[in-house]
Amino acid sequence: MSISKRGRPRAAYHHGNLREALVDAAFALLDEGGAEAVTIRAVARRAGVTHAAPANHFADRKALLTALASRIFEDLSREISRRLARAGDGLEARLRVFADAVLRFGLASPHRYRLIWRWDALDGADATLQGAMDAIYDCLIAELSVQGSEALDPHSRTIALWSMVHGYVSMRIEGNLVPGRDKVTGEPREKAIVTALLEGIVPRR
Repeated sequence: MSISKRGRPRAAYHHGNLREALVDAAFALLDEGGAEAVTIRAVARRAGVTHAAPANHFADRKALLTALASRIFEDLSREISRRLARAGDGLEARLRVFADAVLRFGLASPHRYRLIWRWDALDGADATLQGAMDAIYDCLIAELSVQGSEALDPHSRTIALWSMVHGYVSMRIEGNLVPGRDKVTGEPREKAIVTALLEGIVPRR
């Protein structure tokens, strides 16, 4: 998984680069303790600046968390695009790229994954956040518009795949499910459930 792990604390920052230092500090706190650990005061303390300094870049905690969520979606989108470039033309293989990237990311970085769905803590009207989310959704729509079945529209199939992946990741990171393997194929459960869904949404010829 090559999604970048921004968030290592810096001892100091270069002049003019305070925003990135604050983002790095916020990611470090997020990875350590989840969204609740990311406060303006804690981020300022981690970045080694005064409590008032973040106000020059983030109006409030919601703006800071929204910036983090945007970065996470952007990283995930780049990872999906990178994998799609090597995936060939088959629809099933290309849809597995999306599913695998999201599954791997969510299970490896649960606090980051939880944050991007925390609409109570994010500014849903933020253009950067919306653009980062839409980049992934539009990518899936494009794939299914070219090769998908005529039985359902691309949006229904996109939502089906996204919902299944999101549901599984959420149940795993909340402890409702544990790792397992399919008893027939021997695949890890997270791969087997993708196979189960794709059997229903990928046309068989």
